Amino acid sequence: MVQKYQSPVRVYKHPFELIMAAYERRFPTCPLIPMFVDSDTVNEFKSEDGAIHVIERRCKLDIDAPRLLKKIAGVDYVYFVQKNSLNSRERTLHIEAHNETFSNRVIINEHCCYTVHPENEDWTCFEQSASLDIKSFFGFESTVEKIAMKQYTSNIKKGKEIIEYYLRQLEEEGITFVPRWTPPSIAPSSEASSSCKKQAASLAVVVPDAAQAEGLGSEALSSPSGPPEPTAGTPDDKLDADYIKRYLGDLTPLQESCLIRLRQWLQETHKGKIPKDEHILRFLRARDFNIDKAREILCQSLTWRKQHQVDYILETWRPPQVLQDYYAGGWHHHDKDGRPLYVLRLGQMDTKGLVRALGEEALLRYVLSINEEGLRRCEENTEVFGRPISSWTCLVDLEGLNMRHLWRPGVKALLRIIEVVEANYPETLGRLLILRAPRVFPVLWTLVSPFIDDNTRRKFLIYAGNDYQGPGGLLDYIDKEIIPDFLSGECMCEVPEGGLVPKSLYRTAEELENEDLRLWTETIYQSASVFKGAPHEILIQIVDASSVITWDFDVCKGDIVFNIYHSKRSPQPPKKDSLGAHSITSPGGNNVQLIDRVWQLGRDYSMVESPLICREGESVQGSHVTRWPGFYILQWRFHSMPACAATNLPRVDDVLASLQVSSHKCKVMYYTEVIGSEDFRGSMTSLESSHSGFSQLSAATTSSSQSQSSSMISRLDVP
Repeated sequence: MVQKYQSPVRVYKHPFELIMAAYERRFPTCPLIPMFVDSDTVNEFKSEDGAIHVIERRCKLDIDAPRLLKKIAGVDYVYFVQKNSLNSRERTLHIEAHNETFSNRVIINEHCCYTVHPENEDWTCFEQSASLDIKSFFGFESTVEKIAMKQYTSNIKKGKEIIEYYLRQLEEEGITFVPRWTPPSIAPSSEASSSCKKQAASLAVVVPDAAQAEGLGSEALSSPSGPPEPTAGTPDDKLDADYIKRYLGDLTPLQESCLIRLRQWLQETHKGKIPKDEHILRFLRARDFNIDKAREILCQSLTWRKQHQVDYILETWRPPQVLQDYYAGGWHHHDKDGRPLYVLRLGQMDTKGLVRALGEEALLRYVLSINEEGLRRCEENTEVFGRPISSWTCLVDLEGLNMRHLWRPGVKALLRIIEVVEANYPETLGRLLILRAPRVFPVLWTLVSPFIDDNTRRKFLIYAGNDYQGPGGLLDYIDKEIIPDFLSGECMCEVPEGGLVPKSLYRTAEELENEDLRLWTETIYQSASVFKGAPHEILIQIVDASSVITWDFDVCKGDIVFNIYHSKRSPQPPKKDSLGAHSITSPGGNNVQLIDRVWQLGRDYSMVESPLICREGESVQGSHVTRWPGFYILQWRFHSMPACAATNLPRVDDVLASLQVSSHKCKVMYYTEVIGSEDFRGSMTSLESSHSGFSQLSAATTSSSQSQSSSMISRLDVP
């Protein structure tokens, strides 16, 4: 398996030329990197004007590996070839490196780049990426991979320290400025150069210090009024190392790389807004930074959020009065770590009455609104406390818990809520304090604990009776001044006291079932199955030319091809007979075919968009400006892997890929809308008339200019 690494952007608050002077001091050897034994210059080139300097070195490394492995490999040292291309005119340094030793068994490639900061020409940016592919290594492939990754991450951590070490060394020698390259024909006079040198030297030293004194990190570079919100959706979008530390926390180099790579994948596949970095990070943490596993559950969650419009729940859904009066929970200040604190008096809550009065879906929706509010409060506390806060603390008071709370439909509703929250809000619970647990609690715990993730269970602290008042109790986690009054504290807690829900508010089983069905199906999106040989198609009639057809769909399973066709005549409705051309349907009846098999492309209908191949997990938004009136058909078709060009036999990879789609079935979730050209704002993501479900989770990480997002997938009519 190929291991990859992608760094965030590291910012040095010094001019490019000074950084280059510090960087050159790493050669021919660097005492700060014990494994870097020596280096020899192999090739060197300088342009006549001195602007281009390319130097190739052969570097000798002493890898920290077991002696037995070195003996088996037959080498004491490993050699790498490093090519540095300095362009003083453009103020860039590109570094390429690859292994020379065992190059037929192990393939290592690295690319680093020093550039001038786009918003401050006196600061320098640094990025690096690398890949490791071990083909074979005497049966020790796994061991070699671990050693290589350990050595690499160790050197990454030292990279910034080394540059800063040599910068201090230069400063001690009185070198605080290195002049920029200038063409030989217009070289400045010595007097002007001296004046410029003094002025620039003061900038090189004073400007960064002043910025630090004012508390400005590199995340504040592009906005004079404060830290900018990183944008998404553009190729130049990069995460800054200081931003990660300030807003996301201390991550290892490999964890940073996982975040950046997953974020880049989302930018490429979700043509629109993507979640905020802290939300992506939660899913990575929930899967121990396994990118493939995190990507799978994150895509499922994003589709779920879009389908049920969870992003708008705080603005569009008002909890019924019964919940406001009898749901004994609410937000209450914060804990000692700055996490938002949610108080739930479960023992005082009539769970049976709430379920009988509201139904399961209304309770679930209310819990989702609580979680959405929690995400919002975490962001606010991150700004208030000046450190990353990504989770909240929940205090659950169980005084009054009895067998009534173990009513089967109530427990079923609780388990459903736990399942949904675990799947869509991972790593949001920082700590759970369970107080005054009664004797019946072990029964409840036995029922619910199997549905709770192991990482989440480790955050539970359970206290019986008044144990929470002793050592290791509540005072260790919550300030005395905000302990609620019902727990013998001094702070008045505005959480409702709960109580029994009047039976007059109960509804019949049929009413509750209808209400649950309404809430569950209340979505603008439709789902459809796509089979091999049986595409799903929808018909859109256009009366006025230059109308705009917009679409927003997620590929939930398998790979599909998206097409748009135009016809002057309407297709016949699907036939009902089992032998007809339109008889193939999914078990749910959500597969519709409109184009008759006797129709010929180019005669009966025409293609107006180039086919778009969409992979599983992708979210696609786009638009099409119609040229003619008539009937437009949007088609989602099963994507078959192409056979090998050299033979007619399928490749092994093709066969394996086809096996991943059970029964040759794909699934899409889609929404379409037709608007007049006067209402069109440039793309699906900017349509006020469309509720396309784009996540509020992405509000801080999405560019204000959204029109580019659909341009990659949406084209004008093709004749």
